[in-house]
Amino acid sequence: MFVVTLLAPPVSHAQSGFAGLGQDIAGFAQPQKDMPWSFPKDHGAHPDYRIEWWYVTANLKDGKGRDYGVQWTLFRSALRPETTIGWNDPQIWMGHAALTTASQHFTSERFARGGIGVAGAVASPFETWIDEWALRGNSDFSQLSLNGGGTDFAYDLTLATNRPLIFHGDNGYSVKSEGGQASRYYSQPHFKVTGDLVFSDRQVSVSGTAWLDREYSSQPLAPDQQGWDWFSIHLDDGAKVMLFRLRGTDNFYSGTWIAPDGQTTSLDASEIVLSTQRTAKVAGRSIPLDWDLKLPNKNVDITIQPLNDQAWMDGRFSYWEGPILANGTHSGRGYLEMTGYE
Repeated sequence: MFVVTLLAPPVSHAQSGFAGLGQDIAGFAQPQKDMPWSFPKDHGAHPDYRIEWWYVTANLKDGKGRDYGVQWTLFRSALRPETTIGWNDPQIWMGHAALTTASQHFTSERFARGGIGVAGAVASPFETWIDEWALRGNSDFSQLSLNGGGTDFAYDLTLATNRPLIFHGDNGYSVKSEGGQASRYYSQPHFKVTGDLVFSDRQVSVSGTAWLDREYSSQPLAPDQQGWDWFSIHLDDGAKVMLFRLRGTDNFYSGTWIAPDGQTTSLDASEIVLSTQRTAKVAGRSIPLDWDLKLPNKNVDITIQPLNDQAWMDGRFSYWEGPILANGTHSGRGYLEMTGYE
């Protein structure tokens, strides 16, 4: 999932990876294999790690069967591994919200300093917020409310599930490079969603599915990794898949297969066949939009297409993010995020 260092020292991509995420930052905590999880505590902030995010994507339909996508993300970036009260707090927060239809893409961005109450994350009762945007609810994630928006759009959604969390990699220790860079990474991909969207002077009632990602680290990328392609897909038979390609001198692939009963299988490069079938100009950049994905060990052979080619997030760090549709041996819907395309 997409991460940023908001106020990192300026360094070249060649030295630091996309958005400075390959920088070697001394003094911050680093993920370790076999670290235990502690819930609900780990749903909250980890200020001793440099970067962290709470990230929701939702694939929705209205009563006429029209598709929509919603994104809500709260990022935390630390200048120092500590917290204080007041404006000297070294925790920086950024929020992204988006609403995508087949023909429109709405985005908004917020920034806040920690220590003054306008943004933050607490584990119990669970709440993450920046200004009036918020993701909050039960500390076991069984029911959450989500709201966000901008000057020309808004959404208010309810997310509910009775399914357990999913842990990526080795019990949540998610390796990102052959050099050993890693993050702590878990998800709740089983949400059912209801709610309302407001845009273009319309209010639309919707329902669908949502995927919540939680991830934190201090140096999740290798210095040569200049971007990534990240997919989350809900398949029609109840299975789900998360996978990513980190683009560097040698591309790095990893993923998680989630069976309909919730059992997980890690996927490595030998089990993922991913290729681009179409590129198009988006915000003046050549962006890969249509993909072929094969998971031979799972009998999956699908094509992936965006709901809207122009789902560009034009903010402090620009990237492509939008809902996708899958067809082939399976059909499904999901989200795709692509960074580092200049």
